[in-house]
Amino acid sequence: MNRLKTFIAIIFLSVASAVIYGILHDQITVRVCLEYFTIGHPPIFGDQSPTILAILWGTVASWWMGLFLGIILALAATIGSNPLRSARSLVRPLLNLLAVMALSAVIAGIVGFGLASRGKIGLPPGMRGYIAQDRQSLFLADAFAHEASYCVGFLGGLILAGTTWVMRSRKVKTTPV
Repeated sequence: MNRLKTFIAIIFLSVASAVIYGILHDQITVRVCLEYFTIGHPPIFGDQSPTILAILWGTVASWWMGLFLGIILALAATIGSNPLRSARSLVRPLLNLLAVMALSAVIAGIVGFGLASRGKIGLPPGMRGYIAQDRQSLFLADAFAHEASYCVGFLGGLILAGTTWVMRSRKVKTTPV
């Protein structure tokens, strides 16, 4: 039963972390470029304030990644005969991953904005008419920031699961012969 509780707690921790990160991330990016959410996403929420829009999209766009990576992390922390890794022991590594994701998002957003401002990249032709010219660089900054968060989060989540598995296997107690 302890193994199942730990498994569920890790999944809950992962989903909650992803959703909180998604909401905070979107609270910033919605203020950089509201059009990223109103034009770049399907209108499933209707007209909402930027704050509500960021809460809704931050939740919808991140819970599933937290669930997916949470299951992988929970498996790495609980399956097999090696000592369990508790959900509590994974809080700091998850916070570190979220910090790396946030830093990556900031850097990617700046790079996206810079490239778009210099004309090195642009929106696809079909989207250009929907977003004012002076907002397109901001739109691409948001797009780069979001992609960086997903990519770093996915890769980092897999690395965290892998290191969790390895650390558990190293903590196996051996009896002297």
